[in-house]
Amino acid sequence: MKFFWNNRAALAALAIAAVFLTIGVWRGEAEVVLRKSINICMECIGLG
Repeated sequence: MKFFWNNRAALAALAIAAVFLTIGVWRGEAEVVLRKSINICMECIGLG
């Protein structure tokens, strides 16, 4: 139990990050990010 009391800020930040990640996936942002990363990668390689 002492571990949790010493790392409250880290656990709070982790919980907030998980909430924002869930919201982003729910809104469909993961697909947008994946599409943009594929386009950037294809431009760097020169295939697109």
